[in-house]
Amino acid sequence: MHIDIYVALAGLIVGCAVGLTGMGGGSLMTPILVLLFGVQPLAAVSSDLVASMIMKPVGAAVHARRRTVNWRLVTLLAAGSVPCAFLGVAFLRLLGRAAMIQTVVQLALGTVLLLCVAAVLARGLVERRRRFTDLAARSRPLRIRPLRTIALGGVIGFVLGITSTGSGTLIIVLLLLLYPQLRGSEMVGTDLTQAVPMVAAAAVAHILFGDFKLGLTLSIVAGSIPGVLIGSLLSSRARTGFIRGVLCFVLLVSGLKLVGASTLAIGIVMAFGLFGVTASPLLRAVLARLGRITLAGTGDASRVLAPPLIQLEGTPLLALSGMPEHEWQAPAGLNSE
Repeated sequence: MHIDIYVALAGLIVGCAVGLTGMGGGSLMTPILVLLFGVQPLAAVSSDLVASMIMKPVGAAVHARRRTVNWRLVTLLAAGSVPCAFLGVAFLRLLGRAAMIQTVVQLALGTVLLLCVAAVLARGLVERRRRFTDLAARSRPLRIRPLRTIALGGVIGFVLGITSTGSGTLIIVLLLLLYPQLRGSEMVGTDLTQAVPMVAAAAVAHILFGDFKLGLTLSIVAGSIPGVLIGSLLSSRARTGFIRGVLCFVLLVSGLKLVGASTLAIGIVMAFGLFGVTASPLLRAVLARLGRITLAGTGDASRVLAPPLIQLEGTPLLALSGMPEHEWQAPAGLNSE
């Protein structure tokens, strides 16, 4: 057993990305282990899950202390996810041959990575829609749907047991769709907390039946913990939207590689992705410049080429975001009149 300095460095980078953007570490670290370090897919999944089991309770404890956890939802999700995480590992055992297991894990991991990319994009659209949802609908009491919630936990638990990914990126989008009344902080806190028993169940199952490597796990943890702390400290000053876009591009390419896409297809995706990453800031700058020119020509400084920030038909837009009234704050230099 030894600490691999290169894996620890990769863990540091992934930890920084997680701290900056809140994206799930499993969807980033597992494909790095497989594609860059040549680790067998099952060993990568097993070791990453055990590392996550060590780190997940830290974030959950913070949200529990802040009382941003819906414990009933956590209980229902865990009722489905914990047994199904074991079932996911048992399913791999039933495959028998080692080569078949590695192939299934790799294909499943690639598929889930592609779903994670779609989920990140869907989350942006859903959250944008939530900002403009009728305030009366948003203020209705939360109605728990036990069967749907347990089924949701079961599906994600099974996927996690096979791939080590999905406990954050996938489930938070499904929670957004199932419970739009949840506040943002409560949704994140519930997601982090429900992941603790689910990841623990999958990790224990992989220790017993998987291909757990202690040295690999310690290398991941050694880099990830300081990385998350550094990323969290930098998150308030970094362009997290741009970073999240780059990470989605990396996940997309990794997913295509794992599912066996042709080199030509991956090259085309990379070309479009690089063009989007480089052209997007330039396009935004041009539009902003055109907006300032238009405003200067009209002489009406109140016509801003952006969504209304303070008022929408007499209702404060900040109220539509789900933020409590005592937390509303107008940007410097503006007022609500």
